[in-house]
Amino acid sequence: MSQSEHEVFAEVATMMADTASCVVRPWFRRAVAVESKTDASPVTVADRSAERVMRAILAERLPDHGIFGEEFGPENPGARYQWLLDPIDGTRAFVTGRPLFGTLIALLKDGRPVLGLLDQPVLGERWLGVAGQPTRFSSTLGGAVGTRQSVALGDAELSCTSPEMLERAPHDGWQALKAAARRMTWGGDCYAYGLLAIGQIDLIAECDMNPWDWAALVPIIEGAGGVISAWDGASLKVDGDRTVLAAGSPALHREAVRVLSAKGR
Repeated sequence: MSQSEHEVFAEVATMMADTASCVVRPWFRRAVAVESKTDASPVTVADRSAERVMRAILAERLPDHGIFGEEFGPENPGARYQWLLDPIDGTRAFVTGRPLFGTLIALLKDGRPVLGLLDQPVLGERWLGVAGQPTRFSSTLGGAVGTRQSVALGDAELSCTSPEMLERAPHDGWQALKAAARRMTWGGDCYAYGLLAIGQIDLIAECDMNPWDWAALVPIIEGAGGVISAWDGASLKVDGDRTVLAAGSPALHREAVRVLSAKGR
């Protein structure tokens, strides 16, 4: 992806995030109908409306690109560039009035994430990652981007969205990881990865993750100095095992993979 390309794509991603934010914010902590999808996950008018406006922007600005959105599926699936859209990652948090959700926008080139944006519209925080570049972070609360680099596993703050997620884990290695870390915190969805990118969390281990859940996070975590992979340390793939491991440093990531792999055998 050339310099001029990534500038255009980052501009389009920012435009989508700005527009989606305007759609989502008015529904926060308001009476909103919640439906259950076929996988029992919740969805609201805010999810669907935000995805529609993002798709409209892509149709106008980058009509030759493909799109896969959580709510409305694929469009132009054969395109080399594919946008993955998750209008509200963390709908459970959204419908219960907790600002721990986010809008995720990812761009894949030949199946590899090259751009990722995480936006928290209520708190006014945004992370933008472009492959090979430092992650950019903006916040009305202050703070600077950058993972913690010198934290050992025994001192690490470990996070996962929910215990129920780990019931679908491919093995019980996460229990050993939990025991080895300093502390385990539940909740956060994509927002936890943003916190890892600014040094508030050190380690995240999750599973049952769809590509639109993790693709935007890859450039963000890597551009902040961290590492993100599957539990076995392999690169994340659209057809992978749905596990995700993110760490603030290469050394911490290696130790986490070792602990997970030892229990996973």
